Amino acid sequence: MAFKFLTFCALVAVARAGVISSPALVSAPLTYAAPLTKTLVAAPVAKAVVADEYDPNPQYSYSYGISDALTGDQKSQQESRNGDAVQGSYSLVDPDGTKRTVEYTADPIHGFNAVVHREPLAAKAVVAAPVIAAKTVIAQPAIAKTVIAQPALTKTLIAQPALYH
Repeated sequence: MAFKFLTFCALVAVARAGVISSPALVSAPLTYAAPLTKTLVAAPVAKAVVADEYDPNPQYSYSYGISDALTGDQKSQQESRNGDAVQGSYSLVDPDGTKRTVEYTADPIHGFNAVVHREPLAAKAVVAAPVIAAKTVIAQPAIAKTVIAQPALTKTLIAQPALYH
């Protein structure tokens, strides 16, 4: 705001000094006006400064969770603050199928501390790859071969009586 005001004042001062001429006076020789005897002083801009409210004991608590069945993305977080002490945890499923949980605390005396737990999930969700092409095999009908049986040649044996001497 102050910059716009000062720019406007400078433009007015230049115009009054005759540096900027009107289009009707373009062909006239350039002349300078006498120096201004008045001193333009910009009025101080009063800006109300509101001090940020200070909370000596800030408190909050939040949590969220995501479970996307399409991508398999699962994560959650919860955190709470009481004064200068913060505690919370977050968890997510790693690509190898284990669930990683991080529990943390932070305070001015002990600083930031985190403990990481890893646990395998009972059933790993596997997203099946889409079938790109399937080869269909149609069974061909069996070609029947007609076989005509030939009559078997038979030999007739007539038993001869045994001769005893």
